Amino acid sequence: MTPADLSRTVLRAVRRAVDENALRAPVPARVRVERTRPGGSGDYACAVALQLAGPARLPALEVARILHERVAAEPGIGRVEITGPGFLSFTLGAPADSDRAVLHAVREQGSVYGHGGAFGGEEIRFLHAPEVRAAVTADAVRRLLTAQGARVRISCEGAGEADRTEWSRLGVTADAHGTSPAARNPPAPSTPIRPVPAGATAGELLERLGVDATRWGLLRPAVHDRARLGDGLLVQGEANPLFQVRYAHARARALTRGAAALGFTSAPDAAPHGSAARPLLDLLADHPGVLLAAARHRAPDRVARHLEAVAHAFFDFHDCCSPLPSGDEKPSAAHRSRLALAEAAGTVLAGGLSLLGISAPAHL
Repeated sequence: MTPADLSRTVLRAVRRAVDENALRAPVPARVRVERTRPGGSGDYACAVALQLAGPARLPALEVARILHERVAAEPGIGRVEITGPGFLSFTLGAPADSDRAVLHAVREQGSVYGHGGAFGGEEIRFLHAPEVRAAVTADAVRRLLTAQGARVRISCEGAGEADRTEWSRLGVTADAHGTSPAARNPPAPSTPIRPVPAGATAGELLERLGVDATRWGLLRPAVHDRARLGDGLLVQGEANPLFQVRYAHARARALTRGAAALGFTSAPDAAPHGSAARPLLDLLADHPGVLLAAARHRAPDRVARHLEAVAHAFFDFHDCCSPLPSGDEKPSAAHRSRLALAEAAGTVLAGGLSLLGISAPAHL
């Protein structure tokens, strides 16, 4: 069970409790689950009982008990505890089962793993400044929200034709983005997007850095931080996070080609174990939550940082547990399971880069 699955499971329990009249409160649009903090109980925790206590006019502990009854027997959940003032703490099923579920989800969903419908039907409008970083940030925010089901429209404050032409080379189009919203009168208010300006034009950045490095340089810092747009974005080495992310993806694809040449394929049913695999598996499981949070907070930098973490964990895993046999070694179940994890990492990296508008080449 992935964190997104757990969130949906808890939401279904809330709906059942309301339908059965055990709980009289509005059903929330979404339920948030988070990894348990150090020293806490279980794998994940949820504060939905505290959220519903007021509307239900019940103590949070009573709400937690009502939900506990309806979620404890769900497949994939090993144990549910009520902690503190009314938190629900979840211990998922056997780690291997959870790991397999993540790997299967990535394999089945491909590059759209982590996309969802949290903003389904919502119409969201943005207005950005006539400046390249604002335009690229607005475009990335549109991609993130559209991936969560929103209908997005973006307009710009007085950009000239030359600006729009340069932005189009960066994958940014003019005015409407995403699915055109249904007509409404008056229109929904527009939220401004005003990051710290880049200090250069799109044309200048493209000439010096190219599309991918320009977009990464503009999106990697938080909007309130200055974008570092030096030549370090072109360095082909560990000092350049963009290179690390794209190289990790390319290496994952190379492993698939190498395995095919040796006559074997991946097998996600045998989830890899060991301390080297654990950080990477956890990051892949967290990917849907990262995408949702980035969309909710209009923060594409969160996706960039997450991809960096995935790349570092991938290389640590790869260096410790190679998915390919060496020498006269024959491919084993362990190699097939390691390859499944490596391929899932590559898929997540490609999907995340796509949401940032950055290419993920199979060869570097």
